[in-house]
Amino acid sequence: MAGQDEIKEKIEKLRAEINRHNRLYYIQDNPEISDAEYDSLMQELKRQEDENPQFLTPDSPTQRVGAEPLEAFGVVDHPYPLLSLGNAFSDEDLMAWYNRTLKLLGNRAFDFVCEPKIDGLAVALTYINGQLVTGATRGDGLRGENITQNLRTIRSIPLSVPNAPARFEVRGEVYMPKSGFLKLNKEREVEEQPLFANPRNAAAGSVRQLDSRITAKRPLDTFIYMLGYVEGQATPATHWEALEQMKAWGFKTNPRNQRCKNIEEVMAYFQKWKEERESLPYEADGVVIKLNQKNIQDELGDVGREPRWAIAYKPPAVQATTKLLNIGISVGRTGTLNPTAELEPVAVGGVTIKNASLHNEDDIRRKDIRIGDTVVVQRAGEVIPEVVGPVKEKRTDKEVEFDLLKAIYSQEKGRPACPECGGEVVKPEGEVMYYCSNAACPAQAQLRIEHFASKGAMDIRGVGENISALLYDKGLAKNVADLYYLKAEQLAELEKMGEKSAQNIINAIETSKTRPLARLIFALGIKHVGDEMAEILTNEFRSIENLSQASRERLLDISTVGHKIADSIIAFFKEEDNLKILQRLKEAGVKMEETTVKAQNLPWAGKEFVVTGRLENFTRQEAEAKIKELGGAAKDSVTRKTDYVVYGADPGSKKTKAESLGITLLTENDFLKMIEEANS
Repeated sequence: MAGQDEIKEKIEKLRAEINRHNRLYYIQDNPEISDAEYDSLMQELKRQEDENPQFLTPDSPTQRVGAEPLEAFGVVDHPYPLLSLGNAFSDEDLMAWYNRTLKLLGNRAFDFVCEPKIDGLAVALTYINGQLVTGATRGDGLRGENITQNLRTIRSIPLSVPNAPARFEVRGEVYMPKSGFLKLNKEREVEEQPLFANPRNAAAGSVRQLDSRITAKRPLDTFIYMLGYVEGQATPATHWEALEQMKAWGFKTNPRNQRCKNIEEVMAYFQKWKEERESLPYEADGVVIKLNQKNIQDELGDVGREPRWAIAYKPPAVQATTKLLNIGISVGRTGTLNPTAELEPVAVGGVTIKNASLHNEDDIRRKDIRIGDTVVVQRAGEVIPEVVGPVKEKRTDKEVEFDLLKAIYSQEKGRPACPECGGEVVKPEGEVMYYCSNAACPAQAQLRIEHFASKGAMDIRGVGENISALLYDKGLAKNVADLYYLKAEQLAELEKMGEKSAQNIINAIETSKTRPLARLIFALGIKHVGDEMAEILTNEFRSIENLSQASRERLLDISTVGHKIADSIIAFFKEEDNLKILQRLKEAGVKMEETTVKAQNLPWAGKEFVVTGRLENFTRQEAEAKIKELGGAAKDSVTRKTDYVVYGADPGSKKTKAESLGITLLTENDFLKMIEEANS
């Protein structure tokens, strides 16, 4: 039986992998695994957390949606989270969800609303006094990108709503019709521009243009599918009534939405959708099934990142066969050597597939995939599919077994070498991945700079993927420390970089010097050290100097630090190049220690809070930051361990659950008084 350290490390590894895929899908619009493979990773993480609840954290991918917003746009706080949906892939899955729901509701009667699941980009639109004031992406579910100017260019989004409530929010999907997608790609082909892979990527890329004039030229459309909240009039009693209300206000709702009296009608709707899917004028990858009654939705609430009252029913993945021409190798930020399947182009579900991500050499051998094989490729609406396995009956005995070390063997060096830099390749004991050991590897260096500047790390606005690559290629930033020695005139000389943009980046770099120590530790990109572990290390060591001098035994004394994490930290601080970078960061004025008081010495130490509803004086993030500042823990879910629930307007099921458990409820005024007392 695996030890606690091994279990925790496995969970952390799963979270890191899922977070990476979230970022690829939601931020870069460039996913590299199939929906089916992603769902498998998520299900495994859920299983591990269910069996080991002591390791469940609020920032786990199972507790959140998507990924963080791009820094090119402003950030909008969602008053109510934009949740994701659980999935059903068979009638058995659907019936299991239905029976769970019946049981939770004590066999009470309810009906459903079924809607095509549009393959586009989720948005939230806020109207005040009848005027569109904010349009935002889903982002991480709590905060999204402010893309108001771009959304204003979409003709199916009303700029004003006559006779509307004082304030309300609607949610929907921006998509690109199939005909518009084909026309756009033809135009791009003539102009010798890269083609979009599918309508979903085309829509996402169009909505997130920095120049809204480009968005205005794209053939975009919307379907509105949910009333987020409403002030100034009563909330509709059912979801169907809300759809009718939004339609009356002038929003475009899907004409194929349908009320269903029972689960049999739901299944009939799904069968009809499958038959009509290819003839629809837009891409839809499934059906969304929602309980109709709003009071029942509120009662059921949500679990983690998903509402209990809704589910997405998706058909089995579409499959095709093609030739595996080769297996290439790419280098990741932490030096991982990642196998990539290079395929003979094949159409799968309307999309031409050329590449597929392969996890590692062990996975390739387990599936017995060989170069030259005819392979089964599986797709469920995503860009890059899963290679399910080989069609062994079609083998000709000319297929070649893949050997990563042979694939990267350098005759010149007489050993396997990193394909990017020629550095030595290692495989740490107990791990499945090979790594490039060269800390100065160009592929790693560029990605390290991008990670260092990202929102969850040092939050250097303006230094994203493209600018990081440009700075590295031009020799202006070969490592993260170089960022702090840049000058505005150097940046202004870069292509498409004006003086104002250059100065904004310099200002952002200067601001980042005062980030908390935990952010710096995470930003350094130490293998196996995520943001949660960075917080733990900060609380234990309080400075980079103390952490750098920690022995392996001292690190292992920390209950959440296992052997892999300890060894990784020790290895990082033994590397001479890393020490030089840290010294230059220190000389540049980057904060290298944590001067705040330890949490256990603060007034709310050991207390757990949950914030719900809409507050007047705080956003949810601001309230949670104040809780942490005073030593408390801010949680997403109400449990028996919760000490206080802070609630505002429309608190929903969390307040109800707190009442049933006898947990202390705090109004916003109560919360403010507690803050005053804690600070006195």
